[in-house]
Amino acid sequence: MTTNQTVATTIDTANAERAGAVVGYLPAGYPDVQTSVDAAVALAENGVDVIELGLPYSDPVMDGPVIQRAAEESLANGFRVAQVFDAVHQITERADVPVLVMTYWNPVLRYGVDRFADDLVAAGAAGLITPDLIPDEATEWMSSSERTGLDRVFLAAPSSSDARMQQAVAASRGFVYAVSTMGVTGARAGVDVAARTVVSRLRDAGVARTCVGLGISTAEQVAEVLEYADGAIVGSAFVRALADLGVQGVADRAADLTTGARRS
Repeated sequence: MTTNQTVATTIDTANAERAGAVVGYLPAGYPDVQTSVDAAVALAENGVDVIELGLPYSDPVMDGPVIQRAAEESLANGFRVAQVFDAVHQITERADVPVLVMTYWNPVLRYGVDRFADDLVAAGAAGLITPDLIPDEATEWMSSSERTGLDRVFLAAPSSSDARMQQAVAASRGFVYAVSTMGVTGARAGVDVAARTVVSRLRDAGVARTCVGLGISTAEQVAEVLEYADGAIVGSAFVRALADLGVQGVADRAADLTTGARRS
């Protein structure tokens, strides 16, 4: 069931029909490959617009403790890079939503950038989110993504210079990932006011679509973010639900959190 919707059109549709898009993150292979696929499909079936599938990595510098523990367990259970393509294929066969792979850059380099891009396309993925890759060091990925038509999502943070913001806007395709807080991911009681500033600066730089991540864990926070951003990215809350309550827990949490995307 490979979707005809791109990430961009999916976000645009969500903003036309509702308050905005919800992007849901889960790590591939946690607690095992099949369960991670079932959980991702459950996100799509319960209102999540775009799936962000994390590639487990041994040095996840941006991930908080919940996601780190899940990645460690996935790797300990033998997860390998090549398995992410099978997971994406299984998800896109069952769910009509775009799937972006979130990965640190070193595994892509080791695998081979062109080979990674080709295997992403074959699996039905929409593109990559690359948290530790900056546009001016992304020449090879820019070339591969142009050749294959894959989306490339770069990050912008409160600490980003105006020049870096403009680079992220110019280089990204799909959306720009606005990091709402300094530090690592994880649910927080209140989404940082810094997020509004980051999004405002990205708008000034001409961004077409920007989604806010890091720290969103309630429907109220989703609604708050969608007042000024095009999408809200939820990660740790879904990973915790999977750890505590399994696939049904993920489904229930998604159904709850996506109510924040309804227009009041």
